Parts: sequence; structure tokens; C-alpha cells
Amino acid sequence: MSKTILIKNASQVITVKGYSEKPATRGEMANLSIIENGAVLLTDGKIAAVGTYEEVKGKAGGQLDGADIIDASGKIVLPGLVDPHTHLVHAGSREDEFGMRLKGATYMEIMESGGGIHATTSRTRAASEEELFSEGMKKLDSFLLHGVTTVEAKSGYRLDWETEYKQLLVAKQLNEAHVVDVVNTFMGAHAIPAEYKADPDRFIDLIIEEMLPKVAAEGLAEFNDVFCERGVFTPEQSRRLLEAGKKFGLTPKIHADEIEPYEGAELAAEVGAISADHLLKASQTGIDRMAEEGVIGVLLPGTAFFLMAESANGRKMIDSGVAVALSTDFNPGSSPTVSMPLIMNLACLRMGMSPEEVITAATINAAHAIGRAGRVGSIEEGKQADILIANVPNYKRLQYNYGINHTDTVIKNGEIVVKGGVVC
Repeated sequence: MSKTILIKNASQVITVKGYSEKPATRGEMANLSIIENGAVLLTDGKIAAVGTYEEVKGKAGGQLDGADIIDASGKIVLPGLVDPHTHLVHAGSREDEFGMRLKGATYMEIMESGGGIHATTSRTRAASEEELFSEGMKKLDSFLLHGVTTVEAKSGYRLDWETEYKQLLVAKQLNEAHVVDVVNTFMGAHAIPAEYKADPDRFIDLIIEEMLPKVAAEGLAEFNDVFCERGVFTPEQSRRLLEAGKKFGLTPKIHADEIEPYEGAELAAEVGAISADHLLKASQTGIDRMAEEGVIGVLLPGTAFFLMAESANGRKMIDSGVAVALSTDFNPGSSPTVSMPLIMNLACLRMGMSPEEVITAATINAAHAIGRAGRVGSIEEGKQADILIANVPNYKRLQYNYGINHTDTVIKNGEIVVKGGVVC
């Protein structure tokens, strides 16, 4: 059983309260519900009380006896960050492609030449479960050091059942072994295998007829994702796959409109996807449809930054009524970073979002994008005690000091797991 912990004297407690049932949109995204000189009481792995010290003391009663005290003077307290789009389980890296891209090669050109996703799939196929698990544990430690307490993890790095199964199984094992919560997404349709290049519909048939039933039968994933992009999977193929996944209880997600407008945002609204991700080239019609249907826009500014591309227009999406979330898109090719703090910086500097909006996008809205908003993403009584203490005097400093990781202490399920910038 977790100890009782009292965090007191925080210069600000950023609660982001009030949006557990429905994600924040438009002006709501700037409403952080800040408590100055705040305190938070954690008991039995849950948030027991939030307010000023006197308010928390009044609610706590005898719970403060023997409690561990964290003096957060000069620091701020936030919900643990949530990363709703990662490719966590994979083998190898692709730094050799970096030079190619600097010389002008595009992402699609690199992939078509045998690099990109195809390079990672071959390495992931060759790796053992033990190797993938060991690397995954290290990566999750790195996420934790950057204040991230929940991540989503996609498969999609072999495109055959044996390796898809291996990735999903390892992600499930990581969720059980590591303090960071790992949420599984099946992404069998991440790319077209070479043997199906002439007939991608046959590969979609394979996923629907053979892979989806196995994913569902073994409870290996909650979500079903597809890379809907010209040269990968068409809107028609993506629709067929996502609708099939729904019949097996898998909630749709979609990689949409990343490289060119391709009606991915519109498709996300049509199939009732929980999120559409990337959206660099999404049409205004697609954005409006997402807002109407409550599809969350998961934006990945690190990917555009690393690929030297124009970022998604976060400002336009928020003003259009889309609930925006942020993610690293951690992967070995187009966004090899686990730094959510940097992603939050980039959202301000390259996507027109305010410091307030990026905090909402990296906490409660990100939690909504993976179906966890009832549990994490805000500091409210009864929620899981996932807390980030940052070594800054106010929340605006987080975005002003770009490229700096201000994580001081991380509490997961009521246990201190990072202290002084070191994993405990």
C-alpha cells in the first residue's frame, strides 16, 4: 500500500480540473484552474485532497500523521504528462538516414528505397522478446525522467502476425513490469510489405481475417490504427480496416493527412475514431468534421521539426473547436525523442499554441486520446496519484526555457519514482 504523501508550499498547483468527462476545447484549453501556494494530499495511490495548505489540512484529518512531506517551495505541481502516440517497442535506430534527409531526401523517398519503416521492421523481426523488453524498460525510464507517467504504444514494425504479436506482447509485459502505464494500439497497417506492394487490398484482407481476431481474442490491444496516406493505405482501405476493427471491440485511431491532404481527418470523423494524429495537411472540412464528431487531434510537432516540415496548425484547430492533444510520436525514424517538455515548447513556437493550451494538450486531452481521462491527466480528488513536480516558479517558465527538462520529482500511483531528476 502506498504511503501518505503531502506536497505543500507549491508556488502553483496546476490542476487542469473539470474535463475528465469531456476534453477541453476552444477557450477551455486555457483554463488551468491554478491554486497559488497549493498543496496536494496523496493516500493509497489516489489524490485525496487538493487546495491551499489550510484547505488540505482541514480535509486530511488524521491522515497527515506520519505522512511523508514534500516541500515544493519555488516549484510547480502538475498532473503526470501523458504521451498518446508512440512506437515504443522496436529494435535499432536509423541515424544513417539523418544525413540523407539533410541532403534533401524525403521521408517517402527514404522508405521507398528500403529505409524508413522497412529498415526498422527487419530489425524488430530479428530481435528477441527479451531484447525488445530490455530496450523498452530503458525507454520507459527515459520517459519517466521527462515527467511522462502514461504512454500509448503501437505495433506495426514487421507487418506479419508473429512480429506484431511479439510487439504487442512485449508492450503488455512492459505495462506490468514498469511503473509507467502502457496502453496498447494494434497497427498492423503501418506500411505495405514488399510482397503485397502490387496488391495491398490482399494485405488488408490478411489483417482483417487473421490478425484482428487474434488481437481481440488475446486482449492484446484497445485501439486499431492505420497509416492513411497516398502511397500507403487509401481512405477506402483504411475505412474497411477500421470498421472491421470496431466489430472486434477495437476503437479506431488514424494516422491522417501527414504528407498531403488525403481525407484522413474526414475519415476519422466518419468512423468515430477517438483520435486523428499528425494532421499537418488536414483540410478545413476535415477539421470541422472532427470538431463536430468529437475526434481528438493528436499533434506531433517533433515529427515535423525533425523532418524539417511545416507543422500542423494547432491554432486553427483549437479555434475551429477541435480538442487538441500533444505527443512525441517517439519512433526511430521521424521523431527519436521522449521529451514531452520539448514537444510542449515546439507547440508554442511552431503551432501557435499558448503555454496554457499546451499543458492541457499534454495532460487531460492526451489522456482522453487514449481513453484514460477518468483515471489520469488532472489533479482531482479520487484520481490516480500521478504527479509531476517541476523546478520552475510558475508554469510559463516551462515554455519560456525551451529545450530544458525541469522535472524534479515524479510520483506514480502514490509512489515517488523520480527524485532530484533520478529514477528511484
